[in-house]
Amino acid sequence: MNRFSEYRIMWVLVFFDLPTETKKERKIYTDFRKKLITDGFTMFQFSIYLRHCASRENAEVHIKRVKNFLPELGQVGILCITDKQFGTMELFQSKKEKPVKTPYQQLELF
Repeated sequence: MNRFSEYRIMWVLVFFDLPTETKKERKIYTDFRKKLITDGFTMFQFSIYLRHCASRENAEVHIKRVKNFLPELGQVGILCITDKQFGTMELFQSKKEKPVKTPYQQLELF
């Protein structure tokens, strides 16, 4: 099987809606975002972060990390899709279609 198959490469998306009414809640929100970024996630839209993973096994590692720092309150969703599925996404801004840009390229050394 090809190591770089578009069916093997995965994208992990984290969707979240956390309370931000108090100073403590805003700190929890900020800490959660910072932990996502530290783990290699990139902002896709407000409250949607994503990360490129070389394999399903690698994606599971990052999903487990996110689960370990979930906040007490709010809603968090985690979705894992293949690179092939990610490539079929259609994006629009003000009714104009935008090309789907990969937030960054994964560099792999052999």
